[in-house]
Amino acid sequence: MSPTASASPTPASAPAGLGASGQAGPASRPSALNASRTMATATRVLRQLRHDPRTIALMILIPCVMLFLLRYVFDGSPHTFDSIGASLLGIFPLITMFLVTSIATLRERTSGTLERLLAMPLGKGDLIAGYALAFGVLAVIQSALATGLAVWFLGLDVTGSPWLLLLVALLDALLGTALGLFVSAFAASEFQAVQFMPAVIFPQLLLCGLFTPRSNMHPVLEAISDVLPMSYAVDGMNEVLKHTDMTATFVRDALIVAGSALLVLGLGAATLRRRTP
Repeated sequence: MSPTASASPTPASAPAGLGASGQAGPASRPSALNASRTMATATRVLRQLRHDPRTIALMILIPCVMLFLLRYVFDGSPHTFDSIGASLLGIFPLITMFLVTSIATLRERTSGTLERLLAMPLGKGDLIAGYALAFGVLAVIQSALATGLAVWFLGLDVTGSPWLLLLVALLDALLGTALGLFVSAFAASEFQAVQFMPAVIFPQLLLCGLFTPRSNMHPVLEAISDVLPMSYAVDGMNEVLKHTDMTATFVRDALIVAGSALLVLGLGAATLRRRTP
């Protein structure tokens, strides 16, 4: 018998997609999004969230509570609430979803759940899309409650359709979800995930035009604000506040916010790590 015939089996004899150790290798990694895998991931995340009522309360109720407080902070000046309430209707959900999503995703990685999931035939894109879909369901509920509270209970006076307010609020919440998924890849602990908020959210909050029109800012800051998605979220809310019909500017702002969310989700899938070092 020749030496070649008596040699031990090579790694190539292992099942397809598995290395010599029997673990999933790069060849088994799905290359495209799969609807069934994405739905399975979203269902698992929603099932876990169902057993965490505090997180659900944080995501759904906190924006409503903040809007309620804001309304009565300006109880003696209803016009002030009308002028900034619409903008904050989009900003509050964005901030809340950013915090919850970044911490939840990081917890999956530090606990080893993410590593086990990615050892299965589950692509990073499937995982990110599943998380976005699950948190997107909660974002719809959150945005609907916040918009209904602001318009029909707190008396937010808007010229345009409340449905357009709801659309922008939903896009903002999805953007916050995407940003949270993205930054979780760079945090080693939940504390670090929270620390990303001043770096990612606060500059946008200051430059979005909430406190002063962006045209009144220093030219350098105005140029920076032009590339920040929160600026277009606030602009879109202001369009609904001032115009009865859907304007071309509103469509542009909504598309930019939606496109930014999709872009950040793609970056999140590209930078997602199995575990925290």
